Amino acid sequence: MSRRVSFVIIFLAAVGGAGDPRAALAQSLRGSGASVERMYRYAVQDGLTFYETGASVNRAVSRGDLVALRGTHEFELHRVNFPYVRPATRTFVERLADQYERVCGEPLVVTSGVRPESRQPRNSSDLSVHPTGMAVDLRRPEGTCLSWLRRTLLDLEADGVIEATEEHRPAHFHVAVFAEEYVRYVERTTRPSTLAARAPEDDARYRVRPGDSLWSIAQQHETTVRDLVAANKLGDTTIQPGQTLVIPGTR
Repeated sequence: MSRRVSFVIIFLAAVGGAGDPRAALAQSLRGSGASVERMYRYAVQDGLTFYETGASVNRAVSRGDLVALRGTHEFELHRVNFPYVRPATRTFVERLADQYERVCGEPLVVTSGVRPESRQPRNSSDLSVHPTGMAVDLRRPEGTCLSWLRRTLLDLEADGVIEATEEHRPAHFHVAVFAEEYVRYVERTTRPSTLAARAPEDDARYRVRPGDSLWSIAQQHETTVRDLVAANKLGDTTIQPGQTLVIPGTR
C-alpha cells in the first residue's frame, strides 16, 4: 500500500463525521492546520487524483483532466515546471488576472500549477493539494495591488469558492479552487442568459484551439461561460482542442 493511500485511509477515518469541508471557510489569509485539512478533505471527497509523477501529469493532460495555463498580457508564468491545472482553476486564474490587470496595469504572476508528489518540496505537507491541480501559487505584489489582491481573495473565500493562504517563505499566495462552487459563482456573476431570445440562425461555430478555455472564448465572442455551457449542453467547463462549439448570438 502506498504512503498516499494509507494516509488517505487514516485521514478519512479521523474526519469521517466532519461534514462538508466547504461549510466553514477560514475567511483569513493567515493559514492554519484547519485550512490545510479543509482543502485536502475537499480533494478527497471530490475524488481528485493526486498525481505522483510528471508522466502521470502528462497523461492527465492528454485525457483533458488537466488543462494548460498559457500566459497572456494579463498573466504570466514564472518558473512553473508543470503549467497545468484543473479547468475551474484555470478559469479562476483568467478571471482574476483580467481584474488584476485592469486595477494594477500589470500582469498577475503565477509561480506554480500542478506539482506531482515526486516534485513536492521536502517541507511540504502530506495534505498538500498541489498534486491534484486544483491549486495555484500567485506572486505577492506590493502596495495597492497587494491590498486589492488580499481583499479580492478574502471576498472569494467568504463566497465559499476558494481557500487562500498568504505564505511568506517565499512570499506568495496559495489558492485552492473549489470547482463546483466556483463554476456556479461564475454563472451567477455574469450577465443573465439571453439564449431564449436568440434565433438559431444567429449562432456561429468556433473550433477550439490549444490553450483555449470557455472563459477566454466567451471574452473573445462577447458571451458568457454560462451561455456557452448551455448552448453546447456541456456537463462541465472541460473542452478539448479540435472540438467545435456553438457561439450563441453571433453571426
